[in-house]
Amino acid sequence: MRLSHIATLGVKELRSLLRDPILLVLIIYSFTFAIYAAATAMPETLSRASIAIVDEDRSPVAQRIIDAFQPPYFLPPAMITQSEMDERMDDGRDTFAVDIPPHFQRDLLAGRQPAIQLNVDATRMSQAFTGSGYIQSIISEEIVAFLQRYRAVDVPAIGLALRARFNPVLEEAWFGAVMEVINQITMLSIVLAGAALIREREHGTIEHLLVMPVTPFEIMTAKVWAMALVVLVATAVAMTVVVQGALGVPIQGSVPLFLAGAAVHVFATTAMGIFLGTVARSMPQFALLLILVLLPLEMLSGGTTPRESMPTLVQVVMEAAPTTHFVLLAQGILYRGAGFDVVWPHFAALAAIGAALFGFALARFRATIGQMA
Repeated sequence: MRLSHIATLGVKELRSLLRDPILLVLIIYSFTFAIYAAATAMPETLSRASIAIVDEDRSPVAQRIIDAFQPPYFLPPAMITQSEMDERMDDGRDTFAVDIPPHFQRDLLAGRQPAIQLNVDATRMSQAFTGSGYIQSIISEEIVAFLQRYRAVDVPAIGLALRARFNPVLEEAWFGAVMEVINQITMLSIVLAGAALIREREHGTIEHLLVMPVTPFEIMTAKVWAMALVVLVATAVAMTVVVQGALGVPIQGSVPLFLAGAAVHVFATTAMGIFLGTVARSMPQFALLLILVLLPLEMLSGGTTPRESMPTLVQVVMEAAPTTHFVLLAQGILYRGAGFDVVWPHFAALAAIGAALFGFALARFRATIGQMA
């Protein structure tokens, strides 16, 4: 092994990447707009939901209910007629439509139990279920306050001092931004490494490498360090410009320590990408294999759903996945301010998994080159 060969081949990989506009656009998009969109466009709680109200009663209690729907949970209600309600729901303009029937206040004061109709667009799953509970609570509170002529304040028997640690304002974007950075690191490192190998095969340059005085280890190592460098630079820019700058996410720990953990993680995932590149014979095949590998890595790593909620077998299997340890490492550093003395077991696990994947991919790479020679 000669370091000069590895360095030269790595520079060649970087030049090849610069001549590929599609991959360059993918890198820029993945570490800028994709992170910002994932952090802000899909809130898990109710936020600025569209609501329309049909007021057939025109009473003080109906007006109280209308005035209760305000941002940030709801947009200002659109006052519509009953004939417009179904049309607007069919067009997707309203997530919720409330119909207050005639004589609602009169029936309420007479001790009857009048019903208010609530129509929900259930295709908007992120808001439909939560919003229904919010609306029921708001309407019930306003009716009780109207009947009692004042807003009752229940004094609890005990006081609950709520302390939301690591995200005191309960801002979804703070969590979503970091998790999306982790997902993009995993995806891009696999894609770039695998695409680099497939590009060599499609362009015929792999045959040129076979007649040069370089070993498969040098070729593979060059691809790993070159693609890892690209991903790490893009990650550093994303953390500074998008996460901390545009989204204002407070980072509790050391960003350089996080980047060091990302480097070990990328070592494992680029080896995985090269292995997939040796299995696939074309970019479409590689894309199909990527779907089978990437989705379980991201969904079962614990970044979206706590691992404790998963079946025991899944937890055991995912211990061998690099993303599981990278998620724990990243959350510990960026959210809780953990130092190396806390996260070193995850560093060690990532290094061991990366070494195993690198060795496995190298054996497969040597066999593939042997068949082409």
